Amino acid sequence: MIATVSAPPQPATHPARGGPRRTSVWSLPEVRWAAAATVLFLLGLASDLGGLPSVLPWTLYLACYVAGGWEPGWAGIRAVRERRLDVDLLMVLAAIGAAAIGQVLDGALLIVIFATSGALEAVATKRTADSVNSLLDLAPQTANRLTRDGEATVDAADLRVGDLILVRPGNRIGADGQVVDGTSAVDQATITGESMPADKRPGDEVFAGTLNGTGALTVRVTRPPTDTVIARIVALVAEASATKARVQLFIEKVEQRYSTAMVAATVALVAVPLILGAAFQLTLLRAMTFMIVASPCAVVLATMPPLLAAIANAGRHGVLVKSAVVLERLATVDQVAFDKTGTLTTGSPQLTEVRVLATAGVDQSRVLALAAAAESPSEHPLARAIVDAARRSWATLPPHDRFTSTPGVGVTARVAGHHVAVTRPSDDDRGDPTVGAAVSELETAGRTAVVVHLDHRPVGVLGLADQIRIRAVDAVARITDLTSQPPLMLTGDNPTIAARLAADVGISDIRAGLLPHDKVTAVRALRSRTLVVGDGVNDAPALAIAHVGVAMGRRGSDLALDTADAVITHDDLATLPTVIALARRARRVVTANLVIAATVIVALVAWDLIGTLPLPLGVAGHEGSTILVALNGLRLLRKAAWRQASNHTPENP
Repeated sequence: MIATVSAPPQPATHPARGGPRRTSVWSLPEVRWAAAATVLFLLGLASDLGGLPSVLPWTLYLACYVAGGWEPGWAGIRAVRERRLDVDLLMVLAAIGAAAIGQVLDGALLIVIFATSGALEAVATKRTADSVNSLLDLAPQTANRLTRDGEATVDAADLRVGDLILVRPGNRIGADGQVVDGTSAVDQATITGESMPADKRPGDEVFAGTLNGTGALTVRVTRPPTDTVIARIVALVAEASATKARVQLFIEKVEQRYSTAMVAATVALVAVPLILGAAFQLTLLRAMTFMIVASPCAVVLATMPPLLAAIANAGRHGVLVKSAVVLERLATVDQVAFDKTGTLTTGSPQLTEVRVLATAGVDQSRVLALAAAAESPSEHPLARAIVDAARRSWATLPPHDRFTSTPGVGVTARVAGHHVAVTRPSDDDRGDPTVGAAVSELETAGRTAVVVHLDHRPVGVLGLADQIRIRAVDAVARITDLTSQPPLMLTGDNPTIAARLAADVGISDIRAGLLPHDKVTAVRALRSRTLVVGDGVNDAPALAIAHVGVAMGRRGSDLALDTADAVITHDDLATLPTVIALARRARRVVTANLVIAATVIVALVAWDLIGTLPLPLGVAGHEGSTILVALNGLRLLRKAAWRQASNHTPENP
């Protein structure tokens, strides 16, 4: 059955959907308490520097302690009940110890740092959960099931394998299945990443959540709703995210041991001297001095400023790195895998060539004008590309009417009194030596070919293709130098088009025709610290399972943007090798800072334990080393740091 439409298709009516399910940032208690603690700290600092009575800054600082510290403190108490000791409780105890010996400002700053860190983690976790859940909205809630008694609207969740459903033009397909009747072009970019709508005929596979074009389709359900490709994407993203979280177990073990050792040492510094008859005040002063100088606050600040400075610098240049952990992973990347459509390419087809046949009797501009006039009522992406090309060439479109569209074939119209057809190459076209040769050359070059007929005879062949992004070739070459191995391509597009584009950008390793779970399998099989770059829903599972996932910001789907560890906001691929080089430099700065901070801590702790470290000198040494490493890290904020990363020399991660 071929459905013929006499006018441009109107969108089918179906329940309206809102945007992605987004939880308000302010609905998260971690964010509210962190914001309150920050405001109280800033007010306290302002009143302290302003010379106001000391009771006011002290009151504000203590209020900051309560706002930012009660939640980690309570979590620490619960951990103690479970016979565990975590770093949150340690930080609260260090802050209380600082206040006990008059260093309330240091303690308040420590509270603010940890409260803010917890809030950011809560926001990232909730956003990812929201985006995964909103993915299910791509699939319609209802479907039109065909029965012996006619047509019935049912919940998509109630569909069973073997059911027949009718998908009208403009509707989303309600289940994974196989076309048994009808022809159409289906936009399945959310699943396969293909830039062009895929022609569907009886026997072809279709996916839930993809958008039907201008033809009506009858589809036999082949998978239950819980096993559709969309549902499997959700499961893969959730599984991958959980796997990443387990990587943090090693860090938790280190925190546990450090916390236990530090608390035990502090208690011993109080208890042992008192048992031996030492003065209480001096003993407490020594113990609190130990807690201050041994506090990991200095190590945290030695680590975070260079990482945050690098993150800020990358953000100014169009790369959003979501956390310091992500930046650390970027520094160890040794393999890069690119999606094709929307990543290496712009994701929008453009007219690249107009071939006029020798027997046409018309020139190139006339062929383009006729094709654009016939296509102008159509909503198909190829039609829009042809019309846009005609407008850019200042071509005047002749008057046209009697437009019809045949899904999977093309369009016809009466243009200036002539019958004009713009169609995919037919068997007759391919059999014509002149037309067939032009079509074959364009398709071999990775183009989509359409034939223009004037009064039922071919006059030209148009070539259309997705366009390679500006600086994509440069990005591939620089990444090859940086990682010492060439990138690879993972795409759902057909192998011929993928191979041609890969050759144009300098990629030789191509994995084409991949569904989302195939991309996950490919990334896992690489067994390297792989960075995956993508933009679509179909890329999200691979972004989640990768060592680092990077999404394209302008074209990226909500799920890809939230699943990814970093986002290229301006879609400039040349920033990718630069941010990797910047991350590697930040790692070197962190290493230097940790050596400085650890050396100072060891020296001050040894002085306090072996001799008598004056509290002011201990605070000065501790804070002085902290300021030194912080300033060293802030050098990565300079424009020169990004410029130097852009001119990187290859190095091993």
